[in-house]
Amino acid sequence: MSDTPATPAPSRRADIVVAGAGYVGLVTAVAIKQAAPELEILLVDAAPEGVWERDTRASAIAAAAVRMMTRLGAWEAIRDEAEPIREMIVTDSRTGDPVRPVFLTFGGEGEPGEPFAHMVPNVALNGALRARAAALGIAIRANAPVTGIAERAAAIGVELADETVEARLLVAADGVRSRIRDMAGIRTVHTDYGQSGIVATVRHERPHGGRAEEHFLPAGPFAILPLKGNRSSLVWTESTAEADRLLRADDMVFELELEQRFGLKLGALAVEGRPRAFPLGLTLARDFVRPRVALAGDAAHGIHPIAGQGLNLGFKDAAALAETVVEAARLGRDIGALDTLELYGRWRRFDTVQMGVTTDVLNRLFSNDNALLRAVRSFGLSLVDRAPAAKRHFIRQASGLAGGPSPRLLLGEPI
Repeated sequence: MSDTPATPAPSRRADIVVAGAGYVGLVTAVAIKQAAPELEILLVDAAPEGVWERDTRASAIAAAAVRMMTRLGAWEAIRDEAEPIREMIVTDSRTGDPVRPVFLTFGGEGEPGEPFAHMVPNVALNGALRARAAALGIAIRANAPVTGIAERAAAIGVELADETVEARLLVAADGVRSRIRDMAGIRTVHTDYGQSGIVATVRHERPHGGRAEEHFLPAGPFAILPLKGNRSSLVWTESTAEADRLLRADDMVFELELEQRFGLKLGALAVEGRPRAFPLGLTLARDFVRPRVALAGDAAHGIHPIAGQGLNLGFKDAAALAETVVEAARLGRDIGALDTLELYGRWRRFDTVQMGVTTDVLNRLFSNDNALLRAVRSFGLSLVDRAPAAKRHFIRQASGLAGGPSPRLLLGEPI
């Protein structure tokens, strides 16, 4: 990140520019503005107008993130569209096996009366957060990618196509291929798994009862996640070549392959809309911050969906960054100074690396058909299933209610 004579003079000023109007960027902006309304926040996004509102996917929102959404005033608008996960089962088998023995079962509560997660359509999540942003006076500009950044005295110049915004802090929530991360000179560690995650929504005849299922198959996990009504969201891991073949196939071939993995326990299946596939890998930023720049969400870490924690890691980033920035502002400190931002970086780095390593190991352990590994992991799953304390620990981890010091918003407390 360097100063260049070609950088135009700022045409406007803001305290914070958040780049990326996805879920992590929206939560970060709303959380900061709600706690510190005096800070001017501009939210810019490279995507055209309306793209996020047409996102047909769904996301698993952990209990801690639900507490945060409630505190931010967004959950009430989401609640009716959210399906609680009441039970989870884990199997380990081959695709063609006629029977899939259940090795591990979990109850669905992280705390008494509190589901450990909900499945939420992304359109409902995005709509609720955008409504809160509008209510708080946060301006959102679509089709406005950040084209450059430049250091200034106690500020950063954020270059857009038609103007340069001078800000005290730039939050990069612009995804796993973050251009701002590259502009700031932050390197990454990356592993390509040679896998793709096929995402689809399926309608079935019989109710799912709030049960989530994760089937470990030789190509990777096949997750069935409950949605409202007789519908489920799928995250289906295959090799990239096989995923490409399946998406190019006609509807009948795709549904036959789906039926072989999903089974007919919920009756006849029908795919809603067009399935999509996303490349899978592990990407970890070597640093979360630079002077006046902070990474959040996938810009800081992209992990395998095997544990369903990618978005929830991003929400932890948002909560921790908001708390760091708001407390600095209240103390009269520079919200974009490196010593301020390093508090956030230290807070989030260990948790992120730990989750990245965990998902990497799980994917390598379960995405294969090695007979010895199959025996070891099946034995291990069976042991965990017979250990109530271990199961409670895992479900609290999944709910986001366990671990190290947690940001206040994830406890349902105000900043």
